[in-house]
Amino acid sequence: MTRLIVEADGGSRGNPGVAAGGAVIIDASTGEVLAEVGVFVGIATNNVAEYNGLIAGLTRALDIDPAADIHVRMDSKLVVEQMSGRWKIKHPDMAVLASRARTLIGSNRVTFEWIPRADNSRADAAANKSMDARQSF
Repeated sequence: MTRLIVEADGGSRGNPGVAAGGAVIIDASTGEVLAEVGVFVGIATNNVAEYNGLIAGLTRALDIDPAADIHVRMDSKLVVEQMSGRWKIKHPDMAVLASRARTLIGSNRVTFEWIPRADNSRADAAANKSMDARQSF
């Protein structure tokens, strides 16, 4: 069974402002970075950007191995707690994005972990690269 780690992040310059999500996909057994993705969101809030980073990371991880076990690491307490089912999702935009993420996950085993922002620099860099270029990659 393939185990992948998705480190995801999002950012918004202005909140709302120019926003993007980013993620890196890592082979859990070797630590090798397998892919880096950035998704330009346009003008949005930080939380919308965080969810978009998660969705982009999950999408790329499942492209690598549709049956992978995935461990998501994010510095967004909101996204981690909502996707883990511990916090309610009150905002309609967040509910739509969380539903999209759950649809992607399907029957895959996916776990979520909150990490300090300082430990999420690779995903943060991918999000910033996408914001700077104002395009997805």
